[in-house]
Amino acid sequence: MLRIPVYLDNNATTKMDPRVFNAMVPYFVEQYGNAASTTHLYGWEAKDAVDEAREQVSKLIGANENEIVFTSGATESINLAIKGVAEFHGNKGIHIIAAVTEHKAVLDTCAHLEKNGAAVTYLSVDRTGLININELNNSIRSNTVLIAIMFANNETGVIQSVKEIADVAKANNIIFCCDATQAVGKISINVKSTGIDLLAFSAHKIYGPKGVGALYINRKNTSLNIVAQIDGGGHEKGKRSGTLNVPGIVGLGEACKICRTDMEADTIRIAFLRNKLESQLLQLNDTFLNGHRESRMYNVCNISFKGREGRSLMNTFAKHIALSSGSACTSVIQEPSYVLLAMGVEHDLAASAFRFSLGRFTTEEEIDYAVKQVLDLTGI
Repeated sequence: MLRIPVYLDNNATTKMDPRVFNAMVPYFVEQYGNAASTTHLYGWEAKDAVDEAREQVSKLIGANENEIVFTSGATESINLAIKGVAEFHGNKGIHIIAAVTEHKAVLDTCAHLEKNGAAVTYLSVDRTGLININELNNSIRSNTVLIAIMFANNETGVIQSVKEIADVAKANNIIFCCDATQAVGKISINVKSTGIDLLAFSAHKIYGPKGVGALYINRKNTSLNIVAQIDGGGHEKGKRSGTLNVPGIVGLGEACKICRTDMEADTIRIAFLRNKLESQLLQLNDTFLNGHRESRMYNVCNISFKGREGRSLMNTFAKHIALSSGSACTSVIQEPSYVLLAMGVEHDLAASAFRFSLGRFTTEEEIDYAVKQVLDLTGI
């Protein structure tokens, strides 16, 4: 039975996969030990579960098990990575490079560091949302310690030239931090071959639980040191103190395991549905695709409806289609997307833009319904 409104906001969060839920349940009610309790069976069971999850996470991104730090989610991972590097280098007098279209978790963290004496260069993007590698090269200074560029944009799905960025960072002995929240588990990522030093992501974007995520730290980069941002017990090898969320970590591990086995099939099916949705909506008069047509995630399209007032249209859509006009973290702000404006999208088009993001549980029936509702509700 079709559930209304149909859910097309998977870049904000995803429905938990039942297989993930089933894997988590025992660690709530039966194997409820503290993974740091080393003197009895309950603690050993919890630690074994965490170790298995760490292995599952590492395999998904091509890392080693000892390079995974569990956190409460991508926002904490990003804060730990960027602030941790900055604090190690003394904050004042350091230089960081980021893109203007980064998630607020990166932009707000950089703004915080600027108040502490760091300098930040914000790279522009072109109309498709891509940074310019020459501008990146020209922005490097003698005191540049970190480049923070996301893998795939959360609003447009645009995929940056991550390998090329990593090569620039390596050639200049600069740490490369990548927010891969929208890419991990959806496309193949190997942090070793790509050259990423720090990579952040969340479980709830890949059909896992909310409140848990991970940070990959490249142990082979001898110049990479980060200072812990949460103290109190030295958990996670001193990088992130606090009692481990064992059920959540188990859920993240299981979600990563499923992504490894189901990624190819998910990609084919979801891409077909996204293309069907997109092609039909773009046939309407005065509709425009925002972002790069090729270099982007297969599950998302960002479309502007020219001549339509965005807020009222969103309120109309809400009864029938669950989608967004930008990042879930900034949806309470009734302003056009800063990402689209940075791309040079005209104010009125940015104000009437909507993100349609599909996922593992999206059906063709839902896509057909969504297209019909857009046609009916916009009156185009």
